[in-house]
Amino acid sequence: MNRPRRAPVPTVASVTTAATVVLATVGGLLAAAGPASAAVTCVSPVFKRTFYANTTFSGTPKRTDCDGVIDQDWGTGAPAVAGMPANYFGVRWAMTRDFGSGGPFQFTASSRDGIRVYVDGVRKVDLWRNVSSTVSKTVNLTIPAGRHSLRVDFVNWTGAANVKFAYAPRTSATVDTVKPLAPTGAAVTYDPATGATRFTWAKNKEMDLAGYKVYRRLKGTSYPAKPLATTTATSYTDTTAPKDGNVYYYEVRAYDKAGNVSSGTADLGVTTVDRTAPAAPKGVEGNWAMGSPENVTLYWDGNTEPDLAGYHLYRSTSFPVARTAGNRLTGAPLTSSYYSGPLPQTGDVYYYVATAVDTHGNESAPSGTAMYYSDDHTGPVNTAHNLRAGEDEAGVTLSWDASAVSSADFAGYAVYRSAKPRTAGVTGTLVGEHVYGTSFTDAAPPPGVTYYYSVIAVDHEGNGGPPSNEVAVDVAGNTTAPAAVTGLTAVPEENGVALAWDDASGSGLDHYLVLRGTRASGEEAWKYTPVSPQRNAEPSFHDTVAADGEQVRYAVIAVDQYGNQLTVDSGASVVDVTELDLRPTGVPAATGAPLTYLSAGPHRDLHWALPSDRNDSGSPLTGFDIRRWNPQSKAFELIASEPADSQSFYDLTQPSATTVYYRLTVRYADGTESGASEVVAVTS
Repeated sequence: MNRPRRAPVPTVASVTTAATVVLATVGGLLAAAGPASAAVTCVSPVFKRTFYANTTFSGTPKRTDCDGVIDQDWGTGAPAVAGMPANYFGVRWAMTRDFGSGGPFQFTASSRDGIRVYVDGVRKVDLWRNVSSTVSKTVNLTIPAGRHSLRVDFVNWTGAANVKFAYAPRTSATVDTVKPLAPTGAAVTYDPATGATRFTWAKNKEMDLAGYKVYRRLKGTSYPAKPLATTTATSYTDTTAPKDGNVYYYEVRAYDKAGNVSSGTADLGVTTVDRTAPAAPKGVEGNWAMGSPENVTLYWDGNTEPDLAGYHLYRSTSFPVARTAGNRLTGAPLTSSYYSGPLPQTGDVYYYVATAVDTHGNESAPSGTAMYYSDDHTGPVNTAHNLRAGEDEAGVTLSWDASAVSSADFAGYAVYRSAKPRTAGVTGTLVGEHVYGTSFTDAAPPPGVTYYYSVIAVDHEGNGGPPSNEVAVDVAGNTTAPAAVTGLTAVPEENGVALAWDDASGSGLDHYLVLRGTRASGEEAWKYTPVSPQRNAEPSFHDTVAADGEQVRYAVIAVDQYGNQLTVDSGASVVDVTELDLRPTGVPAATGAPLTYLSAGPHRDLHWALPSDRNDSGSPLTGFDIRRWNPQSKAFELIASEPADSQSFYDLTQPSATTVYYRLTVRYADGTESGASEVVAVTS
């Protein structure tokens, strides 16, 4: 309730000199009012309120001010306005406002004493009598669109005085079917730098307005059903419009709390900047040719963009093709989806891609890639300079100076050896290839011949470059055996004997030969057997033998490229060693099972065979028991019982890097068990 404060009674001078006073409310609160005789203007939708000292609203008002809310309770006293009585007074509120599209409204009025409400001078509420208690009334009515006057008259005859009036739209969807008015004052601005469109409009007049729906369409299409944005503000900035150079139209529609939507504003168009590249051309990757063509012909599907300017073509020997100026084959864009041109004959693989460009300079992503092979008939520029050669124990070693220049397809040097000079037209024998350094050793040329050597650089296609100078070497060969190896040691281990010696590589060494020597009890002579791979090149070897306590002797012999080597009798290095003894102890010896075959491999596997499936009594075989020696418990422990049809067993719990002893027995249906057969396995 806005209750005016009592103002001083104006003097004659103040009345005659008072200027027009315009009053308004801020946040619904009453602003200061002028004297009763002054002209008062209140900004809609604020009421102009006038106080009368009678119930006929006649004569000069006692006061005029502005009131945003009609809700007063004066009790039995007079309004706080000079000259107002406690009884028989009247107050009038009046204003004109824009109701927008109008629609269904509800008026609620209550008072003690009389209240009348008028719309455009037509009475809508009439509670006009002297009452002792507050009376109320609610009226539903339809307000037409546009501007209408609203007036509320209140009188107090006697007793307490109070008045209250409010009006509001009815927003139920079942009641309100009136669409809001279309927004006015729409305008758009476009920022080419950012591609953003700012859309603004004036605020609608409807009291039940819920917000606005913003729409965008491409020229030549319809607005979509779903809005671009929904907002309660009177502006919207669109940052999502495609930057494709097309025209896009905008409109805004108001909607109310009942869901009614207005018609749209007039279309407002903007032309966007074109920063959208055409689609990548299709079909380039489908071009190919058999073999290595000398010319390339490319076709692809034509693009359909209306602003298409043409196509650029790129070629490279690397993949993917980089879109650089150096790789581009076209100056101005090609105006057709076709290209024909020579293929460089360098032996490289050439990759081609096309791009589409538009009239604004936007270029598409590259197409798929076409690939062509070219022939290479030109050797590399690499040349071996100042070739020289010498023979030593390693063979004939050639060396040369590095080439000052190199081709990209250089595939190394090839070394040729011939029994005749190159001037005789003899190519010679290829003895070395893919040599990327500046030296090569021909390890074992047959001796007693003068050989002519030359070096030629080759490319990946086998094309040769300029040959080096030719050098002649009288090859004497080598009949001297390499010296005895030094530092030979033998270490017994649970799974054999580990041998090691000093590295004697170089000086023509080709490989090492490892011999294992044993001898029968009481004999002096050692019998040697080769145990190493045929061409053992490392200065170490592990002899995987059972650790059964045997005394053995090992000989390690260096062998050169001509096969020259020492023997045990001519000074080869030997070493004696006694193997570890992991044999079962403290148990009876194995008595043998009726097997024709029993073996244990290095990969956890046991295999066996037996001649008959019955014992001497004719009882049938029922299975096999497998036991493994446990050095800790000093016993053969049962680890598996296999069925009668088994002929193998895999010991998944077998210990590694040791010597393992197994015993196998046969079980029969009569409850008997054969003697045990023993087998040893050396695990890795």
